[in-house]
Parts: sequence; C-alpha cells; structure tokens
Amino acid sequence: MSNTEPVYYFDSNATTRVAPEVVAAMLPLLTEQWGNPSSAYRFGHQVGGLLETAREQVAALINADPREIIFTSCGTESSNAALQSALTTQPGKRHIVMTAVEHSANIKYGQLLEKRGCEVTRLPVDSLGELDVHLLHESIRPDTAIVSVMTANNETGVIFPIEEIAAICRSKGVPFHTDAVQAPGKLKLDVRAWGVDFLSLSAHKLHAPKGIGLLYARRGMPFQPFVVGGGQEQGRRAGTENTAYIVAFGCAAQRAQESLTRDVPRIRVLRDRLEAGILSSISGVTRNGAKEPRLANTSNLSFADCEAEAVLLLLDRAGICASSGSACTTGSLAPSHVLTAMGRTPTQALGAVRFSLCQYSTDAEVNYLLAKLPDLIKTLRGSIPTAQRPAVQSAAST
Repeated sequence: MSNTEPVYYFDSNATTRVAPEVVAAMLPLLTEQWGNPSSAYRFGHQVGGLLETAREQVAALINADPREIIFTSCGTESSNAALQSALTTQPGKRHIVMTAVEHSANIKYGQLLEKRGCEVTRLPVDSLGELDVHLLHESIRPDTAIVSVMTANNETGVIFPIEEIAAICRSKGVPFHTDAVQAPGKLKLDVRAWGVDFLSLSAHKLHAPKGIGLLYARRGMPFQPFVVGGGQEQGRRAGTENTAYIVAFGCAAQRAQESLTRDVPRIRVLRDRLEAGILSSISGVTRNGAKEPRLANTSNLSFADCEAEAVLLLLDRAGICASSGSACTTGSLAPSHVLTAMGRTPTQALGAVRFSLCQYSTDAEVNYLLAKLPDLIKTLRGSIPTAQRPAVQSAAST
C-alpha cells in the first residue's frame, strides 16, 4: 500500500492516530523546551512545570490526585509494576488472582512469576466473556498479594464490574489493580468511586504517541519501584522523564474526557451499523462476547469456513486495517486465549476478526467495509472445497 492510497482503519484497539492537537502540544518540547525537568536551572524548571501540568491533566481523566500518578513507558510496564510491587511489599504473600482473558502483559508476567515460585489463579469467564464475581470472592486467600482484572477486554470489548470487584477486594484487605488501557475516551474512569488501588493506562490508545503510559497508585498504598535508579517520579520510577510524550499524554487526556459526550454516542451507532450490516449480509457470522456491557467501539466476529489471517490479508489489499485479536499476539498461529477461555473451538477462534473504531471513524469508512467484505468472504469460502471445510459449531452471539 502506497502512502497516497487511502487507509480504512478499523484497528483502534491496537493503536490510534495521534491527534493534531496532541502533536502541536508536544512539538515545543522537542524543539524549544528540551531541558531536563530535574535540572536546577530555570530552563529545566520550565519544562518541569509543563510536566506537572500534564500530570494534573491525566489525573483529572481518572479522578485521581496528581501525586498518585506515576509516568511509565507503557501499559505493560504499569501492570507489571503493580503486580511486582504487591509481591515485594508483602513478602509473605505469593498468590495472585487474575482472569483468564487478561492482556498478555498480565498473562505472561503471571507465567514468569509462577516460575519464580508464585501461584496464579486464572478465573474463567462464560461464553459471553463475563466473569462470575462470586467465584472471584471465593478465590481470594489469606496469602493473596493482589487481584488484577481488566476494565474492558481488548479483544471483545466486554466490560467488567470493576467497582464491585474492588469492593470485594477491599473487604478482604487485598490490593486491587485494573488494566484500564482500552477504557479512556470510551468509559468514564473514576478511581475514587471505583475504589481501586492501582490502575494502568497507555497513551497510544487515546490519540497520543506510543511509548508513554501511567500507573495510578493510591495514596497510602505501599509501593516498591519496578525501575530503580534516580529519584524521578517522587522516587517511584527512575529514568529521565519523557517530557514531550508526557505533555502529549496530558493533552490527549483532556480530549478523552471531552470524547465521552462528543464522540462515543456516534461511535456506538457506527459500530452497531457495521456489525448489523455484516451479520445481515454474510451468513455464518457470530458475535464473540456480550452485546452489553461492551465498549462502544468494539466488535469481534467469527466467520465460519474462514481463517482470520486470510480475511485480514484480503482486507489489507483493499486498504482496510483490522485485527485477529490483540496486536501484541498478531502473527501467532495459536487461537486467541480470550476466545478459547470463552469456550470457542479452535476453528471459531481462528476465524475471528476484531473491528475497533475511534473518533476519526466515518460513515464512509463503514460503507466501504460493508461493500467490500461480503465478496471477500465469498471468495475465501469458494476457495475451500466443501469436503475440506472444518465443521463449525454454534457460538453465543448475544
């Protein structure tokens, strides 16, 4: 695809276009105000002031105290840091509870911790991708160091009852972390109302650059730094601050708050039209995950008698960007761990395509996808002799 060809983008859960306003906010930090915010002179102090303004902006996004914000490199680092801190500050506790459908940042870090002698309980979900909170309650033990449940699933968009889970953890005296990376600009985030102890965000999911994230750590919660060195971030995360990207994050956070009322209703209508159009024009398509509560921008669909990678290849040739699941696992031959945990067969899971929209998504883009996709699926199905087609079992679609 050349740089002049149009791109029809339906993969916003993987990453988002950097907003022009965000680019404008960060450029002075790259060209004019490039000092080190930890320096003693005025040139550095000016940059430090911009950094703290950004800290206030991202804190406002989640209704936190700015002093509770730790800037990191990404959501993965933030989530890893929360789990590691809980273990380090409670040396007698070596048990972790998470769901079986967490992002790979949690799943794989949990596997690493198991090799180091920890025990991880991975809670199952039902066919709609929803969690039984009673089972979570029963899974917490005296030696549980932390519970970690994502706010919304990155593959299906299914939203978890974070406030209820946090209350259970609080009643048990166990720290609670939520990976909220997919939520800003789509859901109202409120760490105070929710009662969470740790929360992770990544800026590139809300129209800011890749390479900057944050960890919210509730005041009073014991915290052990994951990255050790200098005294940056009040001694909680070493390394010279990525000031240009932090300022960009602050600008994007303000925009994300505005997006809740400005963009989300329109995005939901677009998503529903896309989904309904596909389900009505192509046979053998099932929705993966609950219809509600679900992120307004996300639709995960399995196409019978098709492999997602082949669907994505033909979509790419048509200039359409979509995904077979998490961008962190794209290219893997294994079926999605999320869909597998929901009881999908390998055939169903390998035939799943995720479409995710954003504030820049348009009716014209949806029209283009709906015009192209039926013929692409027909082409793929026609290339497989009937006798060689794998059996397709029914999947929950409501």
